[in-house]
Amino acid sequence: MENKLIVSPSPHIHSGDSIERNMYHVLIALIPAFIIALYVFRLDTLIITLSAVVFCVLFEYVIVKYLIKKIPSAFDGSAIITGVLLAFNVPSNLPLWILALGCLFAIGVVKLSFGGLGNNIFNPAIAGRIFLLISFPAQMTTWPMPAIAETTDAVSSATVLGVLKYNPEALPTLQQMFLGIEAGSIGEMSALAILIGLIYMIWKKVITWHIPVSILVTVALFTGILYLINPLELYNPIIHLASGGLMLGACFMATDYVTSPMTKKGMIIYGVGIGFITVAIRLWGAYPEGVSFAILLMNAFTPLINSYTSPKRFGEVVKNG
Repeated sequence: MENKLIVSPSPHIHSGDSIERNMYHVLIALIPAFIIALYVFRLDTLIITLSAVVFCVLFEYVIVKYLIKKIPSAFDGSAIITGVLLAFNVPSNLPLWILALGCLFAIGVVKLSFGGLGNNIFNPAIAGRIFLLISFPAQMTTWPMPAIAETTDAVSSATVLGVLKYNPEALPTLQQMFLGIEAGSIGEMSALAILIGLIYMIWKKVITWHIPVSILVTVALFTGILYLINPLELYNPIIHLASGGLMLGACFMATDYVTSPMTKKGMIIYGVGIGFITVAIRLWGAYPEGVSFAILLMNAFTPLINSYTSPKRFGEVVKNG
């Protein structure tokens, strides 16, 4: 990653990197979480994920070709990732027409209205999820029980964070949370599966460790200090790390190239901000989960972080005062 931004005199050696290559590496990294989701929610996982991908690709193709009147960019992998990540952030029983509206908002409003890939200020999948959460709160917070759960209640259940905030005595075991055998959004449950994907992306140098690690460490330290002061399950750092959308957000959504800082120092500042805001919303906000809101807020600060952490250009005169 260190050599990718160095500009030198020609001739240049092409590294073989491309948007498509990196996007499809991200898709490969999402496979473990998808497999767990298939195991937990069965056919609903496949229907929601494929539908979201089709909606996102279709909307991008139609808007770019017929409204913007440019060569369609729908197959560079970015629309597919937006669809998968948006699907991973919704319940498995979400009506498809609501999912379609979320995809249209993510692609048409958040991505393409700013100029397409590379120009959008906010992460499209996260913005789409928040749009759906605000617009359809009942449908977005009705969580079906896992198909493998040993219970007759197959209609709805509270997520781990909802239970943690309002009924901590009914929490699932740490093993269930780590493996993902619980109620929640399709792709956010299994911390183990997401960590496998993170290791793959770091190995392939698709991302660096700075953003995900700074987010997770901040959440662990913030909740850990509170837990030492007052040892309630509400403040248990292990539960906060293993539950909700923290792992998915930290590893796959906060690390979006376009909406995250460019420098290592900026990435750490960005990650610390996301971790702090996430815990604040989880503990004292109206919603049990705060990762999406935290990432969206820090997306807005990314240009400012870049301006203060980017190295000075060679030969630039720095004015004092």
